Amino acid sequence: MTYISTKLRSSVQVSHIITIHYFEYMKDFYFAGEVHNFWEFLCVDKGEVEVQADDKMHHLKQGDIIFHKPMEFHAIKSIGHSAPNLIAISFKSSSPIMDCLQNKHLTLGSNDKKLISKIISEASQAFSTPLNVPAVEQITRAKEVDFGAEQLIKIHLEELLIGFIRRILTTPSDYSPVNPMVTKEHTFEHICHYLEKHICDRLSVPIICNDNLISKSCLQELFHSKVNIGVMEYFNRHKIDLAKQLIRENEKNLSQIADYLSYSSLAHFSKQFKRFTGMSPTEYGSSIKLLSENVNQGDKDILR
Repeated sequence: MTYISTKLRSSVQVSHIITIHYFEYMKDFYFAGEVHNFWEFLCVDKGEVEVQADDKMHHLKQGDIIFHKPMEFHAIKSIGHSAPNLIAISFKSSSPIMDCLQNKHLTLGSNDKKLISKIISEASQAFSTPLNVPAVEQITRAKEVDFGAEQLIKIHLEELLIGFIRRILTTPSDYSPVNPMVTKEHTFEHICHYLEKHICDRLSVPIICNDNLISKSCLQELFHSKVNIGVMEYFNRHKIDLAKQLIRENEKNLSQIADYLSYSSLAHFSKQFKRFTGMSPTEYGSSIKLLSENVNQGDKDILR
């Protein structure tokens, strides 16, 4: 056989890191603003801030992120009653698809937070420059660094950007002008994949909306049009289907299954199970066991 290699494509590339900061500011913090020729994003880990991006004002609270395109003026002012903790990462990227992040004020999902945490962790030991010093124009490499630290920063940052861009390109509401070819089918498949990936988690409509950059009304309309039920009904049905599979596999007891699927208690799991199947988990397990014994007995009769 003749093997032919396929060169992997890179849709988003980060070529340079400019700064990586984690700031703990006073509650009266104010930054008059700046302009630079590279990308930057700011996310709020605690507190609230008001951000000016060119001539637009944005109110960011905990868990929000905003992207500043190259040569965009941006300024920050602390608001609210608590001192803000802010993460700012600036970088260079010439990938054309980055344009869809221009002026985007978004909400971090759980995976986004993990990726940013990994970037901060790798940067804290990859560079000797303190992360909490604002007046830094060039970061300095540390003398002793874990293998691959800088590459992991690049990988985590690119994965973070890809995640946001994917959600923007598959959300039909406010972001549809970015990609007019996106259909409801693409969005539905994307969210179904997300639900499958998080089948063992405890989700809610606000969490699903935040993680997929879609409004509550669009989400519910989408699922009612596709499967004639709400998104949580869809998610819980699939969770119970997995519970039935786990009961049949007989490798976990009912308490372990309830915990594995992130139910608040065994009683709550049993109530949900009965709502969808018409029987309790114990009754289902007994019926499956009885059915299995009958099948096995039938096989023996055939062998006779």
